[in-house]
Amino acid sequence: MNSFLIVRLGSLGDVVHGIPVAAALRQEFPSARIDWMVDPHYVELLDLVNGIDRRIAVDPRIIRHGDGRRRLREILRELRRADYDAVIDLQGLLKSAVLARMIHGRQTIGFPRTHLREPLARFFYTSTPDPGEATHVIYKNLALLAPLKVEDRRLRFPLEIPWSRTVLQVVERFEPDGYVLLNPGAAWPNKQWPPERFGEVASAIVRDLGWRSLVLWGPGEQEIAHRVVEASAGDAELSPPTRITDLVGVARSARLMISGDTGPLHIAAAVGTPIVALYGPTQPERNGPWSLSDITISRVQQCSCVYERKCRKMDRCIDDIEVAEVMSAVHRRVEARG
Repeated sequence: MNSFLIVRLGSLGDVVHGIPVAAALRQEFPSARIDWMVDPHYVELLDLVNGIDRRIAVDPRIIRHGDGRRRLREILRELRRADYDAVIDLQGLLKSAVLARMIHGRQTIGFPRTHLREPLARFFYTSTPDPGEATHVIYKNLALLAPLKVEDRRLRFPLEIPWSRTVLQVVERFEPDGYVLLNPGAAWPNKQWPPERFGEVASAIVRDLGWRSLVLWGPGEQEIAHRVVEASAGDAELSPPTRITDLVGVARSARLMISGDTGPLHIAAAVGTPIVALYGPTQPERNGPWSLSDITISRVQQCSCVYERKCRKMDRCIDDIEVAEVMSAVHRRVEARG
């Protein structure tokens, strides 16, 4: 029986982008063992993915400490006994490459030097297939399956949609018209569109389409979400606290999502929610929505702080996106859906 281990610890969006690799392996090798090494924060997302046999939680924040190192050694000993045919490093960092190689699979597959943020990682791979002309990270990931002769690399997201109490409460709260999801937060301040403009968009959507908005928030983002609600003059309301599993169901039931480049956006894309995406310092061609119907408003071409967490200028490039431009995209995306 074939056996494979995927190494992609985080972040949330990157884990989402790795799911098609697990799905393609399952499609090609129906009886194989397919495991995934992941940050403990994202195990609950992988629990929703059909076709994964085991989720191995490895916290990169604690492996430098004594107890963490001991636990890691135990995990590695156990994984070596699995005798994997291939360990596939989707992360492409030195730490992930070292972890992947230490498992002693028959192959350790990773990206070639030109596709690595940390080029030293390439020395720990036994196979480095070239992604070629692929631009989006999902297709780059799928290209790593070439040494395993996986030819069917269609995008699949075999996610179970959970109907938790939180999801049901949200759906019932907005019946019968449904709701738009607004996600103003992001891990990088440089990716955050001004919350007051999100609030203006919420009011414009009520005026034009009759749909109220639900404002998502994560750890440390509640103040930003409150500012959106205040700016909406009652046309948006604060989401209840959500876990990742709740977010999957809430996104799947939404009429539309408006968000910057962050994990919840990629979850929404994976479950087929219509999207208007707002991109400043990151490239949508690499990690934006992949549906041809979704609309991305990007300012990366004029950004001088590409892939930097904080802007070095007085005026951030994402601030150049106006409410009218977003509303034009909203109407076009709604019309595309029918």
